[in-house]
Formats: sequence, structure tokens, C-alpha cells
Amino acid sequence: MTNTQTASKAAAKKKPMNPMQRVKLRRRVRAVIQLAFFLLAPSVYTSCFSGIKEMAAAVGAKDPISYGSFFTTLVVVCLYTIVCGRFFCGYACAFGAFGDAVYELSQFIQKKTKKKLPHMPDKLTGYLQKVKYLVLLAIVVLCATGVYDKLPGWSPWDVFSMLTAPRGIPAGYTIAIVLLIAIVVGMAVKERFFCQFLCPMGAIFALLPVIGRYTRNRSNCINRCSACAKNCPVSVETDEGNIRMGECISCGKCSDVCPRRNISYANGRVQDGNAPFPVAVKAVLLFAICLALGLIRSFG
Repeated sequence: MTNTQTASKAAAKKKPMNPMQRVKLRRRVRAVIQLAFFLLAPSVYTSCFSGIKEMAAAVGAKDPISYGSFFTTLVVVCLYTIVCGRFFCGYACAFGAFGDAVYELSQFIQKKTKKKLPHMPDKLTGYLQKVKYLVLLAIVVLCATGVYDKLPGWSPWDVFSMLTAPRGIPAGYTIAIVLLIAIVVGMAVKERFFCQFLCPMGAIFALLPVIGRYTRNRSNCINRCSACAKNCPVSVETDEGNIRMGECISCGKCSDVCPRRNISYANGRVQDGNAPFPVAVKAVLLFAICLALGLIRSFG
């Protein structure tokens, strides 16, 4: 074999992936991470939510806030979100992963039947994204006034947590089941329906990202290219200073499809923040945090 042939083979081995291969690989990595968290740490979302309820109830009763496992989980996940962006929402939240699965199944069925469900305009999406703040406010008020505990059997996320745990749903949860079914229908119509419009934790997490954000170098964009916006599940554009960037769930789809690879992460510190390695690092760090929190709940 000549030196030229050897060099050609070496070059072929180093040939970069084409855009479609890159997107498929990253989607598989994300799916694996989501499945791992769904199976191994499905209760982190409900623990954070319980932390909110406990804190609101304590404030309403004028009692000191108890620094128990739920409150600790809430604080730690919030700190993680400040540094790493909404990676928990995009990769680790059991409810978010469930919503992604429902939406993908819906897309598959629509493709096979050649019948499309109604499309929600981006402008309407922007307005509806504010509803989750009202949901959060309502829950905080109900907990602070002691009413929440008098309304058992209506919380859809309580039912969902029961579905992911090795126990059945007790009697008295008819309203919650109906609400959960309605949410599932919404998930089939609109990607990340619950996360965008109804999630009380999403309302909190949307206010937190400081470092872990995706940003776009608009000056390097192809004229009239909107690949990132079209592929964003929460309908935001990754421009620095965009007041709606808190809605970004750090799924990285914008970075994957950008033809010029000009979407960076962590305020420009990482050129390709959705590459498998940095994603794996964030996933391992978050899983270690979840494991530590689980041990605290077990022995606390």
C-alpha cells in the first residue's frame, strides 16, 4: 500500500459527519439520557414541586421553612439551572420526557395517516407561555392559605408520579386523571405543551438561567435562514438579550441544525454546547446530584 493510499484512508476515517448524521447522533444521545433519568430518577420533578408547596405552606402559616429533602432538592436543582441552564427540563424531567414521547408518537401517526393536527401560531404560543406563571401563583396561594391540602385528587402531576412508581392510583383521583388526559392531548398537538404553558416548575426555571444559555451570532447567519427557530420546541430565538430566552429548555436542537454552526453555549464560552461530550458531562453531574439527593431522602 502506497503512502498516498494510506493518507487517503486516514483522511476518510477523519471525515466529519454530515449534518443529518450529526443530528441523528445527538437525538439518540438525548433519548438515551432522557430514558435513563426517566427510569432511574423519575421523582426529581415531584420532589421540587413538593419543595414549593412546603415552602408556601410554611410562609402562609408563618412557620419557619423546613430544610427537608424536598426543599433541598428544589434549591439544588435551581442552583444547577442557574449554572447549566434548563438542562433538567430538556434532558432529565420525567414529565418532559413523557411529553416528548407523546409528541413523537403523534408526529409518527400523523405522517403515516397523512393527516396533520392544527398548528399553533408562534404569537399565540408566546402569550400562552405566560399561563404557567398564573398556575404557579395559584398553587402558591392555595398552599399558603391551606386550601391545597383540602383539594386531594385533582393534581395531574400527582397522578403522573403514581404512574412512574410501583403502585396503583387510589380512588378519588378522577379529576386529576381527566386533567392528565387533557394534558396528554395537548402534548400530542404541541411540542412541550405542559412545559411551556402549565408547568409551575417551568415558571421558576425560566427565571434562573444565567450562564448556561445558547446564543446565536446573528451576523454570521445565512440570509433569511430560520432553521434554529423552526426547530425550537418552545418557539424562542437564541439571540443574546432576548427576554424570552428563559423559555429555552437547553435541548440543543437549534445548535444541531444550524448550517453554519454559529450557535454557542454558556455565553460564548463553548462553541458547540450540544456536542455529545459536554452534554454527557452535564448529564453525569446532574445524575450525581440526583443520586446524592436520593441518599439524603433515604437516610434523612
